[in-house]
Amino acid sequence: MNQIVISTWKFSFSAAEAAWRALCGQKSALDAVEEGVVVCEDDPEIESVGLGGLPDASGNVTLDASIMDHRGRCGAVACLSRTRNPIRVARRVMEKTPHVLLVGAGADQFARQQSFGETDLLTPRSAEKYAQWKRSNSPAPPGHDTIGLLALDARGRLAGGCSTSGTPFKLPGRVGDSPIIGAGLYVDGKAGAATATGVGEEAIRICAAFTIVDHLFRGDEPIEALTKVMRKVVPHIRTDRNTDMSFITLRADGVVAALSFRVATQFQFVVVDRSGARVVESGALLSAG
Repeated sequence: MNQIVISTWKFSFSAAEAAWRALCGQKSALDAVEEGVVVCEDDPEIESVGLGGLPDASGNVTLDASIMDHRGRCGAVACLSRTRNPIRVARRVMEKTPHVLLVGAGADQFARQQSFGETDLLTPRSAEKYAQWKRSNSPAPPGHDTIGLLALDARGRLAGGCSTSGTPFKLPGRVGDSPIIGAGLYVDGKAGAATATGVGEEAIRICAAFTIVDHLFRGDEPIEALTKVMRKVVPHIRTDRNTDMSFITLRADGVVAALSFRVATQFQFVVVDRSGARVVESGALLSAG
């Protein structure tokens, strides 16, 4: 089986490379996903994931993440406020509890019980951007650059992970699609995997990731599956030029595809395989106009 990694956005290049190195070291797809996503979570220059993520409307940074493997095992956390690597905590939820999703204070308590260190997630750069937003008295900016990472290992095992700090300056307590299995992430070992980035509410409304994988299960080609699901988004965001959604998918045989709603977003994703690492620009369902 040919190994492969695919991840959302150009900023995930180092994350995808880290995941690929894990695969080449004979680690599982699940390990590779975790190791890759952590790279973005630890990078304070990325304003939409982990340490350095932009805060909510009250000035607090909260993190969401999910992880899932080829057997359907999954774990997730939402509104995690003191731990810089929510993807690691999500995996611990999957492996150490009978639950799928822990949120808020309960997620923080679990992270402490599992010996994850506490970190002040608000960096000076993010604090300044929050202050600028408060001074401007303007609406929160639309859209969001979640990292979603999918991997296929040498044994044919699939896994996926998703991590985010959520929509910038969101209402406190808001949770998007990233930690919701079936919305922001879904993996079926026999069919494929999918993850979403963009306005999470839209992915939640249509169970985007699950629906993409379900189309793969029914025999659709990856780009066909993405197109069918993207068309479900159209009634909700066609009239809002500032709103976009993008999807990536990895079929169980290693075929990848990506699709954005508008070309104006210039959605780029990263692919790493035996041919090397590269940034690819996605096609779009609609033109910029």
